[in-house]
Amino acid sequence: MRKQSSAIAPSTVAASVLDTVGNTPMVRLDRLTADVDGTILAKLEYFTPGASKKDRVARRIIEDAERSGVLRPGQPVVELTSGNTGAGLAIACAVTGHPFVAVLSRGSSAERARMIAALGAEVVLVDQLPDSVPGRVSGADLELVELEAQRITEERGAFRSHQFENHSNVEAHYAGTGSEIWFQTGGSLDAFVDFVGTGGCLAGVTRFLRERDPSIRCYAVEPAGAAALAGRPVSEPNHPIQGGGFARADLTHLRGLRLDGHLQVSGDDARATSRLLATREGIFAGFSAGANVAAALQLLRTDLPGATIAVVVPDSGLKYLSTDLWPG
Repeated sequence: MRKQSSAIAPSTVAASVLDTVGNTPMVRLDRLTADVDGTILAKLEYFTPGASKKDRVARRIIEDAERSGVLRPGQPVVELTSGNTGAGLAIACAVTGHPFVAVLSRGSSAERARMIAALGAEVVLVDQLPDSVPGRVSGADLELVELEAQRITEERGAFRSHQFENHSNVEAHYAGTGSEIWFQTGGSLDAFVDFVGTGGCLAGVTRFLRERDPSIRCYAVEPAGAAALAGRPVSEPNHPIQGGGFARADLTHLRGLRLDGHLQVSGDDARATSRLLATREGIFAGFSAGANVAAALQLLRTDLPGATIAVVVPDSGLKYLSTDLWPG
């Protein structure tokens, strides 16, 4: 029997799963843009080990902290997370030998908490506020998670990764996501839009792209009704777009960053667009991917007809099967 040749050369065998983070593919969304003038290029971050863009952040935070000595061998790591950073840190800590505690709101999807636990981490769930909506994590809910993360960090003498403040977050997307987008598109790009959680992805990618071509327009995407960065009143803190939109007007990673505008997407539009990504493009993604693509379509239909716009597909739809993102 003839032996089949492998498509993967032996020299590409990774030393650990952390070496497989990054270099995710980009695809044209030709079916979703068939009735508009322009192009949307989507970077599929669910091709990473933890199925989200936060794997990049987790790896960089742990590597930088170990290199600088602020994270000691075997020291516990603690982080507040809506789920994706937690999964990334669970993977990074499993490989590097650090116990990891992920602190989540009970409003986060069950799949993400179960995934983190399956990766060997301890999961602490924090009750939502009485007036919060199950399955929708508000900024106020996140504040309760922050308090519990602080308590556990002090109690265990742990390293806190601080994804909302740690500059390694931005650097992961500057050196990785931004660089990859630039080279994958050959620099032929007019705009980049990104749904804001910590702001690290938007800041890192914007900085890299602008250094290469200052004319590239970059936009923050927020939920309609929780567009605090745009200076709008917060009327719907309990929006359904999980993983961001926490109605924080001041984000460390976005300070001093020049943006070309702020775009708002409703929960209904984000949900509907995520479903269209699945049924028309075969891209099974989460809420925030729908928000990003909906915002890009909004630009093509208004301010930037004919443009080429890059978006990130932050994570997999598998993480939201228990939510109202998917029918049935």
